[in-house]
Amino acid sequence: MNFIKKVFDDKIDEDIHLQFQKFSRGEFIGRALIRAKKSGNKFTIFTTAEFANELVRIVAEKIGDEKVGVTGAVISTSDLGNELEFKSKKQFMGIKQYIIEKEMSGNEIVELLKKLPRAFFALSFNGKENVLKIKPKAPKSAKPKNKDDKQKPDFCKLITNDEKIGKDFIFEKSDFKEADISHDFIIEEIIIPKELKKDEDFAKIREMAKRKGKIIRKAVIDEKEIRSEKEFEA
Repeated sequence: MNFIKKVFDDKIDEDIHLQFQKFSRGEFIGRALIRAKKSGNKFTIFTTAEFANELVRIVAEKIGDEKVGVTGAVISTSDLGNELEFKSKKQFMGIKQYIIEKEMSGNEIVELLKKLPRAFFALSFNGKENVLKIKPKAPKSAKPKNKDDKQKPDFCKLITNDEKIGKDFIFEKSDFKEADISHDFIIEEIIIPKELKKDEDFAKIREMAKRKGKIIRKAVIDEKEIRSEKEFEA
């Protein structure tokens, strides 16, 4: 289940907290973009980078014990040299990119996600009638340089026959042909745990604080506009 569906289903967890950790108070427009097509039983889903780790987990869990060829990169500001096996390493402005090109089981991928929850997993692999492709690079800032420079849902691509996955991304309508969805994140309050109010470590406060606000979901499904909102605290 992706983080947007979790919020709308009131299933708040640590993964959702990590998604919103970087946000301050304010309005963040046009985030977590989804473009989906359905043909017969096949879903083709394109998204922005926010969904990358979850897509990796979703497909890896379906693969299970099966070994598959995995390519791409694990990206972090931390030194992960002793945490995973990698082919090579690139570094630019403090961002470390660990190039992956090896066979892994789905369970091994899931364990790595659990071990490194703050890393960005830009991995591509196939298995169990699922094809996942993610650009092997760090995502750019979602803040546009100008009004015409908008995000596009082209960072991740999943092809799947799994109806549950399709419905988790397009949950307004059980059957559709084409859908375009964007989300506005409205962060109204930063809630700092009481035990941290005297803590001078700003990084720790930012990490532990919860974001309270709402998600405005704007969908165009088969040319019909559907708007929904959901409050959250994570």
